[in-house]
Amino acid sequence: MSENLVELTATEAAGKISRGDVSSEEYTKALIAQVGSIEDKVGAFQHFDPEHALAQAKERDAYRANGNALGPLHGVPVGIKDCIDTSDYPTENGSKLFEGRRPYKDAAVVTKLRTAGAVIFGKTVTTEFAFYHPGKTKNPHDLERTPGGSSSGSAASVAAGMLPLAIGTQTNGSIIRPAAYCGVFGMKPSHGLVSRSGVLSHSRTLDHVGPFARSLDDIALILDVMTGYDENDPDTKPYVVPNFLAGVKEKFPLTPRLAYVRTPVWNKADKTTAEAFEELAESLGEIVQRVELHEPIYGHAWDDLRAIMSADMAHHHGKIVGRGGDVASQTLKDFIAEGRKVTATRYLEAISQAKQFTTALGDFFDQFDAILTPATTGVAPMGLGATGDPAFCSLWTLTGLPAISLPLLQGENGLPLGVQLVGPMRRDARLLRTAKWLLSHLSHDQEAELA
Repeated sequence: MSENLVELTATEAAGKISRGDVSSEEYTKALIAQVGSIEDKVGAFQHFDPEHALAQAKERDAYRANGNALGPLHGVPVGIKDCIDTSDYPTENGSKLFEGRRPYKDAAVVTKLRTAGAVIFGKTVTTEFAFYHPGKTKNPHDLERTPGGSSSGSAASVAAGMLPLAIGTQTNGSIIRPAAYCGVFGMKPSHGLVSRSGVLSHSRTLDHVGPFARSLDDIALILDVMTGYDENDPDTKPYVVPNFLAGVKEKFPLTPRLAYVRTPVWNKADKTTAEAFEELAESLGEIVQRVELHEPIYGHAWDDLRAIMSADMAHHHGKIVGRGGDVASQTLKDFIAEGRKVTATRYLEAISQAKQFTTALGDFFDQFDAILTPATTGVAPMGLGATGDPAFCSLWTLTGLPAISLPLLQGENGLPLGVQLVGPMRRDARLLRTAKWLLSHLSHDQEAELA
């Protein structure tokens, strides 16, 4: 077959499989070959069984051959972060403390993926306890640089062409940051839009589940599958969710209004990043308004997130980490010790403050369709001993607002530099439509320059 199947987007692959142009088995075999050619360098998978992946693909093909109705992801392989339960693969949470753990049932989001026809391809590497201590994964763009964390394997597997789609989690910056470092699309949906039942729990207030892909349409495609009410996650709501793929294909009714936001941690952006975003804002002209989120009001948000996250992690994981002795990293043990020192008053104050930030930013979106801001402080840092700074993600995680990283810019040595768009709560479809407009607008500008 002359076509390079690994280059297909998930939307393209789903269409070809549905029409019978390509079988799920053929497509899965192509991805398995890609894993064989590059996985030993990148190290994106914690658990991968090619025979099991092929068995699922053959089952999907037989299902189609019998004339059954097909789901939107029929026959399309998806990677699952190794802190999300799967009944057919171990889920070890990036830690030897969970070595050999075999969940008896799938997480809610995995059940949705299977129902939509997806092939559960393998478990992607997560950092220890989906926290800061890195795993084995390397950045496909430069093997001496971090892929980010904690969803390192999910981002890297998509960037390296081993998968069209993968799932990750974010409690601070664990989807947006690795997506930006690896040069792929990554989305943190609104808090409560995707169920976290069966997912390693850090903080009910902060935990999110979201996708990685190589196209915006693919993000919308998989969101259509992932979202919705789950009685086992009290933060999901029994509301109708929009058709994201249909929405992202709609023409934006008016030119969107964007706020180019500089937060109180703007000084963490390196020179190249700051200059790149100034140039981007200038190129967008009148549709962009520069906005400063000032220190007196928003400056405590980062400390508030840390207080909530450390206290909740101490509550959820303190006992098992304590029993683990030297198995757990010192980084994790120190953070849990910090969480144990957070007083009830400080914790409740941080929760209250987070709600106030969310309300204030909700009013902000009366004027703007989306916030434009960096996804990271710069390109992926050299070295594999750390996962990078999540500073440009923290405020949007604390407030639960939907955010997406778009691989639009380049930094030093041509490495990916993500552009982050943030939207109003539970208006994820609107955010995707705004992102589509921005991608199209910048693409037209580049074409005009080349003409």
